[in-house]
Amino acid sequence: MTPFSRPYLYLLFLLLGSAGSASAQFVSAGPLQPRQLAIVINDDEPNSVEVGDYYRKRRNIPPENVVHVRIPGKPRSLSPERFAQLKSHIDAALGPQVQAVLMIWTAPYAVECNSLTGAYTLGFDPAQCAKTCAAGRPSAYFNSGTRRPFSELGLRLSMLLPTESVQQAKALIDRGVASGFRVVPASAYYLTTSETSRNSRAQFFPQAGKIAARKLTTKRLASDALENVHDIIIYQTGMAQVAKLETLGFVPGALADHLTSLGGDLLGEGQMSSLRWLEAGATASYGSVSEPCNYWQKFPNPAVLLKHYVQGDSAIEAYWKSVAWPTQGLFIGEPLAAPYRAR
Repeated sequence: MTPFSRPYLYLLFLLLGSAGSASAQFVSAGPLQPRQLAIVINDDEPNSVEVGDYYRKRRNIPPENVVHVRIPGKPRSLSPERFAQLKSHIDAALGPQVQAVLMIWTAPYAVECNSLTGAYTLGFDPAQCAKTCAAGRPSAYFNSGTRRPFSELGLRLSMLLPTESVQQAKALIDRGVASGFRVVPASAYYLTTSETSRNSRAQFFPQAGKIAARKLTTKRLASDALENVHDIIIYQTGMAQVAKLETLGFVPGALADHLTSLGGDLLGEGQMSSLRWLEAGATASYGSVSEPCNYWQKFPNPAVLLKHYVQGDSAIEAYWKSVAWPTQGLFIGEPLAAPYRAR
């Protein structure tokens, strides 16, 4: 079931410079640009309108890349028919230069068992809903070197920027913008926890060490939570509820997610919502909207995510490249954050 061989994993670690060599070479790829991103604003949701206007100005999104839709009532999930109408309306407004789409609202975030972002980018997959614990549909973008996913693969990446709080949404946008100014010393944390079934991706945790060219330290811990740590650029763990988030500090551009069944059910009341990561100070996150079982392929692969992020990809690119089967997974946050872009 695992397509990664040990030699391939070793190659990934070499690319990451995880042995601590200061001479490690990096390919500084150009991240997604504002002119390649479209934003979608829900005119029936005042928070979406206000945050969308703020994002457009902060990121200098071209006026022709702004799409307005109407989704009354903030439904958590759309029917396939309603989703098809929404997607058709958005796509018809986009030029060929647009490689990614940011939807600025909290809900809707699902299309039946598919995430809204999975359905938009890959197309709605009804087969996954027949058995949500079945293997997912592979993404051609997984761990790819593609610079223009729509032009080269016919896939427009997508992400959701939540708007439950206008103040928090604007702070999130500001963190994404701030991440582009300079590289700061930071650490990537990978936790193997006591919830054994949620440790399925621990085999892909990068080796502990330093990536000197990026002022980055990678750390592997056997613990259920971090506490009083203030240099986080990546935090990946496996827990239904992640404790002590209020004690943490995230640097601008930080990515954080937890492998659990329903992190992408943003407004659900069961397991911890991925919104908690953004509220704690992360800039982007990921979670599943329906029961995926613990396939590592349905969650961000730690080695692949780190590799692409430190090589200069934006948050939306690195996160999408890290998930092999993304149908059920919801990508949230500020897509253009790119702390390791070429300067």
